[in-house]
Amino acid sequence: MSGQSFIHGCTLCPRMCHVDRETHFGFCGMGRNIKIARAALHMWEEPCISGTAGSGAVFFSGCTMRCVFCQNYHISTQKSGSEITVERLAEIFLELQAQGAWNINLVTPTHFVPQIIKALDLSRSKGLKLPIVYNTSGYETVDTLKMLEGYVDIYLPDFKYKDPTLSQKYSQAKDYFPVACKALEEMIRQIPEQVFDGDRMIRGVIVRHLLLPGCLLDSKKVVRYLYETWGDRIYLSLMNQYTPMPGIGEQYPELDCRVKRRSYEKLVDFALELGVKNAFIQEGQTAKESFIPAFDGEGVARPGGR
Repeated sequence: MSGQSFIHGCTLCPRMCHVDRETHFGFCGMGRNIKIARAALHMWEEPCISGTAGSGAVFFSGCTMRCVFCQNYHISTQKSGSEITVERLAEIFLELQAQGAWNINLVTPTHFVPQIIKALDLSRSKGLKLPIVYNTSGYETVDTLKMLEGYVDIYLPDFKYKDPTLSQKYSQAKDYFPVACKALEEMIRQIPEQVFDGDRMIRGVIVRHLLLPGCLLDSKKVVRYLYETWGDRIYLSLMNQYTPMPGIGEQYPELDCRVKRRSYEKLVDFALELGVKNAFIQEGQTAKESFIPAFDGEGVARPGGR
């Protein structure tokens, strides 16, 4: 199915809204036009992604998940950002390359995939050489991922839940686990091996899992599933950086706290006991709002206001 038909009866994500995004908003909250909130070098990804120079992160507005605890709620739910053209997005990719980015990091891109593909074609024709990172919630359709084959070099999905009660409560996605399983299978089909250039990943799959307060048991189930299914064909990134956003305690009091250090240590120990070798872990106090980028429009407009 063409990108044009997706826009006029959108089925880009598993929500299957079928809305005409020329005139209506889907679950993601976005219409036809690309909207981004920031495009800049980003140092807070996994070391093989950010490296010493930074990842060229493009933060897209809107989201197909809209988790209640989202640290990027300013753009995912409140939809901050500016509309740009495909041509401007292609320019942004090239500008990030000129700044020395290790890669182009597409953050929450699912609902703009057809436009992103056009921008990548255009920027590659003008000299873009960087690996492309698809940084996603993991809640993807196989059809949309197949559109990206040959465009994406590194898949960086979340794998948020195994328990459908949790995924429904916090992300309105009771089917998250089976959908994410199929999506990950497609990602690994496209990129079955990890390729590095020194410390820099240039091809591969890194699966992130964020430990939520009170959810250690489900996190262990996620880690067990990922390792027993895929072993060391993927890298795991176990994250302790959950930060309670303002007002979360009013409806979800159990999420109005940071993750206990001992809970995270138990998750890491569990992964090691399973035999996990390819993993990133976080040390120290990462659950700080200072790790949340300022969605201030940096890098969106043309330099000099052209």
